[in-house]
Amino acid sequence: MKRRAIGGLDLPAIGYGAMVLSPGVYGDIDDERGASALRAALDAGAVHVDTSDAYGVDGHNERLVGRVIEGRGDEVVVATKFGLAVPEGEPARAHPVGLAFRELRVNAEPRLVRPYAERSLRNLGVDAIDLYYLHYVDPGVPVEETVGAMGELVKDGLVRHLGVSNVTAEQLRRAHAAYPVTAVQTEWSLWRPVDPALLRAARELGVGVVAWSPLGAGFLTGTVGELGEGDFRRHAPRFAPENLAANNDRYAPIRALADQLGLTPAQLALAWLLHQDEHVVAIPGSRSPAHIAENADAAGITLHPDTLARLDEALARFEVMGGTIL
Repeated sequence: MKRRAIGGLDLPAIGYGAMVLSPGVYGDIDDERGASALRAALDAGAVHVDTSDAYGVDGHNERLVGRVIEGRGDEVVVATKFGLAVPEGEPARAHPVGLAFRELRVNAEPRLVRPYAERSLRNLGVDAIDLYYLHYVDPGVPVEETVGAMGELVKDGLVRHLGVSNVTAEQLRRAHAAYPVTAVQTEWSLWRPVDPALLRAARELGVGVVAWSPLGAGFLTGTVGELGEGDFRRHAPRFAPENLAANNDRYAPIRALADQLGLTPAQLALAWLLHQDEHVVAIPGSRSPAHIAENADAAGITLHPDTLARLDEALARFEVMGGTIL
């Protein structure tokens, strides 16, 4: 697996988004199948594992990751996030999102940062979290106050590197001024362009970019049809039946290009993303060991400039129907 410099971290170009391993994301899944998928990712070199205390019930995702990486800690970079799994009895503020339920509830008050981290450390079974993110900025708390409290975790050895997720360029600058930020996590894919101002700020500050949902929540694999019960994508406007049908039609030229190149649509999407900036890595999630191996292989694909130009031309005509999470 090719590796890239992300802030002060050395990461594989393709990591693994573990959110898919908890029930209620893409429908039901048991821990045996989830553990098997994660082991396949590690074996493929996707040893940057991204989770959150909010994935699954009562820290399910973190605990599953912790069981699988036990004994492999030296090779794995563990990233997790906080702010959405608010402790019982604590207030939470609304953060607007583009899903049908319209908002998430957030509490990122500085006094809770250490308890959040200590809970994640227990769930993961590790002595220190390699990369610790603020999941969403709390509308009631200046981001620099939250990040300042996160910096204390680094000083105390509980966390090695800090990240912020789902922020604006201005929020990234304020966060980085409070304590050096290693990575910013943002949605970025063929059907969700990165905010140019955010990318510019990251480059200026020397902050690496971690692209979440680099396969458009599975859409860019070219295999998404009817969604089952318990699939969170049923809340996303882009996956509403009428929008999904239109988007699949409009994405056809890109699928055809992948076929011409002898690539899967997912591989083309990931290779394209890695060509956008030398300090970006992707964290696709999958439950299929075969698809995980295919995704990992995308790290070694070099696209010809003519191919990139054809993709840009296709994207210019590809008007996506419906919004995403943010």
